[in-house]
Amino acid sequence: MDLRGKTVCGTFFEAPEPDVVTCLRDVLVTIDDAGRIASVIPSSATEYDRRRREARDAGLLVVLPGFVLPGFVDLHVHAPQYPQLGKALDEPLEVWLQRYTFPLEARYSDLAFAASRYAALVDDLLAGGTTTALYFATVDLAATKLLADICLEKRQRGLVGKVAMDNPDSCPPFYRDASAATSIADTRELIAYVRGLDAAGDAVLPVVTPRFAPSCTDELLAGLGALAHETGAHVQTHCSESDWAHAYAYDRFGRSDVEALDAFALIGRRTVLAHSNFMSPDDMDRVAARGGGVAHCPYSNVYFANAVFPLRAALAKGVRVGLGTDVSGGPSASMLTTMRMALVAARALESGVDPALAAGVRGRAGSRISVATAFHLATAGGGDALDLRVGRFAPGYAFDAVLVDPDAAGGSIRLWDEADDERILQTLLMTASRANLAAVWMGGQPSRTSERAFAKS
Repeated sequence: MDLRGKTVCGTFFEAPEPDVVTCLRDVLVTIDDAGRIASVIPSSATEYDRRRREARDAGLLVVLPGFVLPGFVDLHVHAPQYPQLGKALDEPLEVWLQRYTFPLEARYSDLAFAASRYAALVDDLLAGGTTTALYFATVDLAATKLLADICLEKRQRGLVGKVAMDNPDSCPPFYRDASAATSIADTRELIAYVRGLDAAGDAVLPVVTPRFAPSCTDELLAGLGALAHETGAHVQTHCSESDWAHAYAYDRFGRSDVEALDAFALIGRRTVLAHSNFMSPDDMDRVAARGGGVAHCPYSNVYFANAVFPLRAALAKGVRVGLGTDVSGGPSASMLTTMRMALVAARALESGVDPALAAGVRGRAGSRISVATAFHLATAGGGDALDLRVGRFAPGYAFDAVLVDPDAAGGSIRLWDEADDERILQTLLMTASRANLAAVWMGGQPSRTSERAFAKS
């Protein structure tokens, strides 16, 4: 069901701030022909009855049952790693990359192989409510272009980056860029290609993507920083992910990952740093001053980071933060699962995990977050980190949305006549399963997955 040019009536939840949830009951949301929200009219407004009647009489009123949430924003997805989801997570990061990940990613030079795996990933993410995804692809330019094509065709807001990695000391000979110059030229070509796909510039977007400092020479990091500044493209990379990666920056540059990346002009308003578990307070200040964001990946941090990201501390410093599944370092592609894990990780950081220590010294006080905060990070927070108007139901924002059906066959939600709005949202987010996600829209258009479901109904 295409909602562009229509007026939608229903119950909407959003979290515009980290600890603020708004429930809009029986609200009228008018969507323009470009798929952006033109107006939001609460039932208490004086013009509500008239606007609803006019839309109904014109055949433009759509009443949605259940509950409507903003589409989820996943800030960290390794698209080529989807086939190894959940595998080999017992290995250290540096071993996992060399033994399993790089050989898999190298296979994406076979475009038939790439097409089938990328299509399955995008379909599955959309079915899970992820309307915006920030993707690491591979070093292969043609396969990266293909991922952008697939996102556009399936109606997912995809930010797609060709992975840049040229350092022979860290990258295997079968999987690395031939040179810094080649990698920069390929990234420039990707930017032009993706921008040519989408004239409006908000359905698919290119991303400058140095994998992380260990995989890149100084020449490549400097060249990509200059390219990002020249083109205004988004930037994504890993930052202070694990003890090994954190120590690497000090050994090579004599400074933290954040300081090194900033020296290469890679931290700006459209930069997303994945993980960032070991950022110091000064690092956080630097990222906040540059307007950069962090992709908090609570699930994969358990396996590879050796620490819990101090989320509350980062938010208090003004760092923009959203959530990332980190497929496949994270063993789930579900943002619902990731929200739940964010709650667990924050609680574990606050409470501590070593029973041999006294309760007063076991954890880090003030670290826990609420369901509202997790919801914010997965929606408006992620959108803000990307500098995109997504993740909210407000004028000027794209109508990216997920319809939650609590009564869906095979679903797992049980509301039990709960009347309190906050408790309803908690139940939805903590107990919903894929079966409860009845439809997904990007810019008012149904995803291809939802379109097929509508055709069968």
